[in-house]
Amino acid sequence: MLRKKWLWAIVVLLVVGAIAAGVYSRRLDRGITVSAESIHQRDLEAIVSASGKIEPEKTVNISAQSMGRVTRLGVKEGDRVKAGQFLLQIDAVTAQAAVRRDEAAVAGARTALEQSRVSLQSARASLDLARQALKRQQELWEGGLTTRETLERAEADVQIRESDLHARDEEIKNRETQLRQQQAGLQSSQHSLSQVRFEAPFDGIVTRRNIEEGENVVVGTMNNAGTVLLTVADLSVIEAEIEVDETDIPFVQLGQKAKVTVDAIPDKTFAGTVTEIGNSPIQATSTASATTATNFKVTVTIDGQIPDVRPGFTCTAEITTATRANVVSAPIQALTVRELLYDAQGNIIHETRPPKKRFQFSFGQQSATAAAPVRTELLPGQKRQETEGVFVIRDGKATFVPVTLGIAGERYLEVTSGLKEGDRVITGPFESVRGLYEDDAVNTATPATGSAAESQTGGVRVRVSG
Repeated sequence: MLRKKWLWAIVVLLVVGAIAAGVYSRRLDRGITVSAESIHQRDLEAIVSASGKIEPEKTVNISAQSMGRVTRLGVKEGDRVKAGQFLLQIDAVTAQAAVRRDEAAVAGARTALEQSRVSLQSARASLDLARQALKRQQELWEGGLTTRETLERAEADVQIRESDLHARDEEIKNRETQLRQQQAGLQSSQHSLSQVRFEAPFDGIVTRRNIEEGENVVVGTMNNAGTVLLTVADLSVIEAEIEVDETDIPFVQLGQKAKVTVDAIPDKTFAGTVTEIGNSPIQATSTASATTATNFKVTVTIDGQIPDVRPGFTCTAEITTATRANVVSAPIQALTVRELLYDAQGNIIHETRPPKKRFQFSFGQQSATAAAPVRTELLPGQKRQETEGVFVIRDGKATFVPVTLGIAGERYLEVTSGLKEGDRVITGPFESVRGLYEDDAVNTATPATGSAAESQTGGVRVRVSG
């Protein structure tokens, strides 16, 4: 009797185990639950985004050219000025004295030049008299009416007068050179005098004032930058100077449109145009790490004016580098990379997942089937190569399809080859997409998102880089 009970208990356990194994086996065969999305055509826009500073197109730093004390200040920081408007005055006593000294030197040099010219006229007249006396002596000599000594004295006198005339002529040239030197010194001192009074170079705003009335200014030298007294900026034309990563520079071109947002002016976007692209990278500071990214300066000129803007405001510019209309696009999360096996002709050799271990009842045998060994050796002509692609659902199974991409972005990628409209690509979960194999059975938890009508007018914003 007891033996029959034990037999019935064993039978019940075997039946329950068989049922459980069948359920587990069917659950494995149902495949992996994934999310999918249908492929449609969309309008895409590629954007390069970078941050930087707001700067005026024209800025002038007014520095001192001579030392002295500030005697007058005509503006405050933030004042609007017109071209030619008085800004500040430096003590002009030293500069005025230098001008008067050089004016006197010029006058003295001019007087000396005039005296030399008078001496030249006197020397020329003396030479004429000597030549006339020599002519008379020669006539008398021919008539035998004068002595040889008198004739030779007349000839020597002519030579002396000619030498004196030549000396007077050279003296005039020397006096003219001295006059030009004194005039150059006078121009320099007059220029220095003009530098003690500063006027606005153009219409703008005084964005910085580093000096107060009564302070002394310092002239810049090789090792000292000197005192920047005022900074005047023309805010009629505003630029956004942004730092673009080197990987994005090839996509940026002159004339491309951009949208600029200023941190200090929220909820507003300003249109602009790329007007300058740096040819040399921005130099990093000496304390910067060697691994600092290489950036290039790109200037975006903003259309119109920005109210209440200040130089130095932090901004972000989004440059539209490319647009595509009605192109096949795939979700970016669907893209994955697989190491595919290619034959000698370049055709893909599809490799499926190694067989899974399955539970089975057996007495005195191994309880699970061993997985088939994965072949690692390559036949002649075969090669393995990493390939970008997506998994497409076909007949309830995952099929890896290599794709060729165009512009890339936050949500969607332009697919130039490999997919067609209507294909359903697997978009997640991430672990599932990463671990899928060719011909894996899959099922979708939710229907594919998006509609054809929506995708035609979506205008999805995409980026080349974040």
